[in-house]
Amino acid sequence: MADEEDELPETELSYEQKKEIAKWFLLNAPAGEINYVAKDLKAVLSDDEVYNEAAMEAFPVYNKSHMIYLDMPSRAGDVIVSSYSEITENEYLDPRTAQVAIVDHVKQICTKVRPANDEELPSSYIEEFRYALDAEIQRYVSESYPKGVSAVNCVKGKDAEGPGSDFELVVIITAMKISPQNFCNGSWRSVWNIDFQDESQVLNIKGKLQVGAHYFEEGNVELVAKNEFQDSTIFQSADDCAIGIANIIRHHETEYLTALEVAYSKLPDNTFKDLRRKLPVTRTLFPWQNTLQFSLTREVEKELGLGK
Repeated sequence: MADEEDELPETELSYEQKKEIAKWFLLNAPAGEINYVAKDLKAVLSDDEVYNEAAMEAFPVYNKSHMIYLDMPSRAGDVIVSSYSEITENEYLDPRTAQVAIVDHVKQICTKVRPANDEELPSSYIEEFRYALDAEIQRYVSESYPKGVSAVNCVKGKDAEGPGSDFELVVIITAMKISPQNFCNGSWRSVWNIDFQDESQVLNIKGKLQVGAHYFEEGNVELVAKNEFQDSTIFQSADDCAIGIANIIRHHETEYLTALEVAYSKLPDNTFKDLRRKLPVTRTLFPWQNTLQFSLTREVEKELGLGK
């Protein structure tokens, strides 16, 4: 009787609490999986009003942070949804085709396009640098990322008419490999800010890289790796700047991928050992010398003593 009196009564979550919880699940969905999360979330909530409002608020943020790319109508190409190309909440500039894509965030589709206005595009002087860099980055991405998409946007000083002004370009590279039938999805996102400083004749380059992977065959393992880089080169002609910048990006990204491969090849021998106790609950030593033969399945969980 006393135990029953001590139990706290269940309280119903408010509308705002439900919405915020729903948004959290949507925003934290792994790359390419927000629609799967949304489907289950809608079923669990059983409240279309809460779900719809949460989706309307969460999907735009998710799409921009994951820099998803969408097919434009009439095979005009892909538009990257990002804060660097955003004109309004539903309009995103594709500088390569000088078109603005109108996006339905929740459906993750491009509904139509319109020609970009003059004020939405850089001057001819800036476009010369943007175009040259875009061509070099396209070449690099096609060689290095089979499912990759890139864009080069001007985010500062786009109205400069000639030498004597500073401006800034942003290189965006995004790639996803979605394979739910094989229980794994992955993504690559990199953003490179190039600050063209006319007076010092220097280009300051800052890069942010993020790699994500999710493996969920009879388990649930997610990887998120981030890194930042800084570099510089000299201010030259548009073509020479483009080649120099592309080479710097290629160098840092290749070096980072190589470092990741080395780090994760050592997981069985180092990291996994440090994550668990010396003896599993079975009191049997784990055969660390043969770790490569195991995968993330129930068989491994049983061997490690992690199963029920």
